[in-house]
Amino acid sequence: MKYIVIVAFIGILGSLASALVFMMKQDGSDKNRAKYMARSLALRVGLSILLFTSILAAWWLGLISPTGTP
Repeated sequence: MKYIVIVAFIGILGSLASALVFMMKQDGSDKNRAKYMARSLALRVGLSILLFTSILAAWWLGLISPTGTP
């Protein structure tokens, strides 16, 4: 489970970085740039929701448990 979370975080950060690249890119039309940036941000939101639901499902199935330690 730990590796799945790490891979998901890397995917989320990669998607966020690609949206930044599309936002900062100066060449090309604004429509294409906005389309790719929106697609990257939508992918980031989808990965975040998937990560949250998989952690919630793992907790519900007993694969992970809260420890209560800070």
